Amino acid sequence: MHLVRVRVRNFRGIAYCEVHLNGHTAFIGDNNAGKSTLLEAVDLVLGPERLSRRPVIDEHDFHAGTYVDPVKNEVVPIQIEVIVAGLSDEQLRHFRDHIEWWDPQAKTLLVGAPPEGTDVPHVGAAIRVFFNGWYDVEEDDFAGDTFYATPEMPDGSYLRFSAPDKRKCGFLYLRTLRTGARALSLERGSLLDVILRLKETRLTMWEDLLDQLRALPAGETEDIGELLVAVQDAVRHYVPSDWAEQPHMRVSDLTRDMLRRTLTVFMGTGAKRPDGSVYSAPYQHQGTGTINTLVLALLSIIAELKQSVIFAMEEPEIALPPHTQKRIINSLRQKSAQAIFTSHSPYVLEEFEPAQVVVLKRTAGVMTGVPATYPPAVKPKAYRTEFKARFCEALLARYVLVLEGRTEFDALPAAARRLAELDPTRFKSLENLGVAIVDARGETNVAPLGAFFRSLGKIVFAVFDKQSQEALATITASVDHAYESATKGFENLVLHGVSEVALRSYAAVVVAGGDWPQHLAAWTPTPATPLANLQAALSSYFSWAKGGGDAGDLLASCPTANDMPEYVRTTLAAIKNVIEPPPPPPLPPQLAGVRPLPEAAAKSPPLAAAYGKFQPSPPQPLA
Repeated sequence: MHLVRVRVRNFRGIAYCEVHLNGHTAFIGDNNAGKSTLLEAVDLVLGPERLSRRPVIDEHDFHAGTYVDPVKNEVVPIQIEVIVAGLSDEQLRHFRDHIEWWDPQAKTLLVGAPPEGTDVPHVGAAIRVFFNGWYDVEEDDFAGDTFYATPEMPDGSYLRFSAPDKRKCGFLYLRTLRTGARALSLERGSLLDVILRLKETRLTMWEDLLDQLRALPAGETEDIGELLVAVQDAVRHYVPSDWAEQPHMRVSDLTRDMLRRTLTVFMGTGAKRPDGSVYSAPYQHQGTGTINTLVLALLSIIAELKQSVIFAMEEPEIALPPHTQKRIINSLRQKSAQAIFTSHSPYVLEEFEPAQVVVLKRTAGVMTGVPATYPPAVKPKAYRTEFKARFCEALLARYVLVLEGRTEFDALPAAARRLAELDPTRFKSLENLGVAIVDARGETNVAPLGAFFRSLGKIVFAVFDKQSQEALATITASVDHAYESATKGFENLVLHGVSEVALRSYAAVVVAGGDWPQHLAAWTPTPATPLANLQAALSSYFSWAKGGGDAGDLLASCPTANDMPEYVRTTLAAIKNVIEPPPPPPLPPQLAGVRPLPEAAAKSPPLAAAYGKFQPSPPQPLA
């Protein structure tokens, strides 16, 4: 069983979205793009315990806080619809009255009764369920429930999709803030509670524990005893004598639900007492990484017990080292029917095929999800062995800088860091600006890679050598900001653009450090070497050391910003100004302090005038 499509309307930051999933999925996108909101929406539909919260929804769950349209005098509902396919035999039996047919190639449900094409191999049974949330005018409260989208009853209503039905889907959602409370407690819906349900274990501890608590002596003092007797005597002046009989103290008035929230798992801390025993503390005193690992271990147990479970988890990388992130992702993928993650970690994304990485983008409330796919001009083998890490970093960034070759890939970030040190008002490092860097491995790959990242909603910069007019037009049309060098060859640009002082200082350091190669001994730079000969010698050195980052070392050693090539300075300053535009120039003195006239506010009828004039329409699946 796995999710194949999610539609959302009017929920939190999402005015509308339709997102498709292809098996295991990693959702990525900018902060506040709506990744968590999308998972919260699915939880409203499939989470077995989600609707037990009160209130189910509130004002802030409606997009822009709009739950009443004051112009149309209508309630504006929250609508969330999910399609779950890949049903097991047991699920087919349980959901037999609600089956529809999903075509994964066309990414749509078949239409018709009975639908044609259900015998096509790739078409499979699915269920479509939805959540409707609305403002109840009469109760002045918010309500919501989940329903099957088919069949529609004769009166236009829909059958309820209940908590036991949801448990058949096996959906589990772990939010970013994992304190262990929903994992290592016995609260209803916690991971331990889920495990006990799957094992069909009924705890008999509650009655025994409550009896023990009632029997515990409360340690009443003589003064307390006298006070309680006085209370009893005073009450008997007003009520029958058996109404306040034998008042006494007990240790606790806990109920079983209160016990579920109170019982706490203790764990060894590694510290030892004087008698040699290990001191234990409540689980919340453990480190964040330890708690996360414990939570994920419980998920593994659930997956083994249930066999068909859909995990949704926010940022599994929190407080975990890269190798643990990778191990956890692979373990959950292997043990679950479907694993859905949000992430900001390239180590997590590396464990997914590109088509399983969905880039979410939200514009004016409309969310779109685009599968990443393999980048153009990169063969799968090269992707796995060399390109994958940088590609995943670029997927997670908002800004992408496509560079023509390895020399630029090493040199420009080094130059940006050095310029940020020398002149922080004009420059920033690319890391500080949030720019991911991609080596195109040749000028012919700049345009296709730029277009690829641009199609994923990234703002794309490109830096490249002098091009033909046709090639320049292609690159310019493929990226947002193109920066062409007037020189052919980046090493040539560096060697002829860096000041003589910086060149001689760098060459002296290389020679003094014993890094000058033996086969170029005849060209060893000295203080007397003419500038043209020095540039030629360093050109041979860069060719021999290509890929070692030496051009970047040269730029990083420049004593002042003016010692760097002008093209490097102007390009990096331009990139910085695109991402962080400089403040506008000050107004002339005669206009200082003058404010624009306020615009007239559009008037709309008050909500109070609309109350009572409409009723929420019956729940409907999302059209």
